Amino acid sequence: MPKLTDRERLADLEARQKKIAQDILDTRRALRGKYAAMLADMEIERLSERECRDILAHAIRAGGTASIAALKSLPAAHSADPDKRP
Repeated sequence: MPKLTDRERLADLEARQKKIAQDILDTRRALRGKYAAMLADMEIERLSERECRDILAHAIRAGGTASIAALKSLPAAHSADPDKRP
């Protein structure tokens, strides 16, 4: 295999960098799509849009393990009417 010039090598590396960046973006979108699909099975309509965004933002900021531990430590909210907010 012939040795590449510095320009050819740089062009090749830049092309690979662009492909990797696109692969990262595609994978991120696919993963977010899977998480969004999970919401279809949850009763998120019981939350306002702001509450939902705040909950997700705080959970992401804190990390999954810490968020789950914090939520599990809360007492269970019981309501006679499932359509009412706790």
